[in-house]
Amino acid sequence: MDDELVRTLLKEQFPDLADLELRAVDGGWGNQMWRLGNDLAIRIPRHLDAPELLTREHRWVPDLAARLPLPVPTPLRLAAPSDRFPRPWLITTWVPGEPADWSPISTEQSADVLAGFLKALHTEAPAGAPAGIRSSLPRELQWGFDNLHEYVDRADTIRTVMEDALAAPEWDGVPLWLHGDLHPANVVVADGTLAGVIDLEEVCAGDPANDLAAAWILLPDGAADRFFQLYSTDEATVRRARGWAVHRAMFLIAMGLNGDQGLPGGKAHWGPIGHAALRRLTGA
Repeated sequence: MDDELVRTLLKEQFPDLADLELRAVDGGWGNQMWRLGNDLAIRIPRHLDAPELLTREHRWVPDLAARLPLPVPTPLRLAAPSDRFPRPWLITTWVPGEPADWSPISTEQSADVLAGFLKALHTEAPAGAPAGIRSSLPRELQWGFDNLHEYVDRADTIRTVMEDALAAPEWDGVPLWLHGDLHPANVVVADGTLAGVIDLEEVCAGDPANDLAAAWILLPDGAADRFFQLYSTDEATVRRARGWAVHRAMFLIAMGLNGDQGLPGGKAHWGPIGHAALRRLTGA
């Protein structure tokens, strides 16, 4: 995929947009991104499962975006598969800001902003809403159990957090709308403050603990307590959220190791982010 292909696809399906400035964007996991003009973005799937996720995003996110207090990439046009490119692709609004994996959140105010965003998002999902891709905490934590001593210090302390999360009562409320993949590369920052949330392709319905893990993954040291004061949930949900935070921290550490070794998809700068999150979780 290159600029020439994208320009050709635009001329074929959206000729009214074909003359806008086109700039490739570094980043993106399942999709390659381009900025289109000042206000739009193009996302073209790299992987076999990405088209289904883009279709899901196009179906559900516009209604959610209208009531969220932070900007999110709002799908505007879904392109049909064609002979030129045999998968659907998406045009969304552009959300300005620097990704938090490069420009970390640093202000205490961001605890308020994140709590407000998630309270607005975590509403009852309607019948037919997609189930969570990452809905099983025991399954997701298994990789962490198998690799703790190899990858992290304080393994016994972290194992205690994981075991406590698994022992917590399961979510027994109605399925709530979730972002489903809140980590530093999926939010943007302006002047140290959370300014937008991106990559909503995994939006789904389920246990809010999945998203609440962001209190330790995204926010600066000491901010999790204020976040939970403002979000106000039950103790069992906080315990499960801590387990999800371990899972995401371990993922960031693993991707950092892949980056250190020069493996495809690796992100060397993610490792320190994951280790910092584990320190927040354990108070070390």
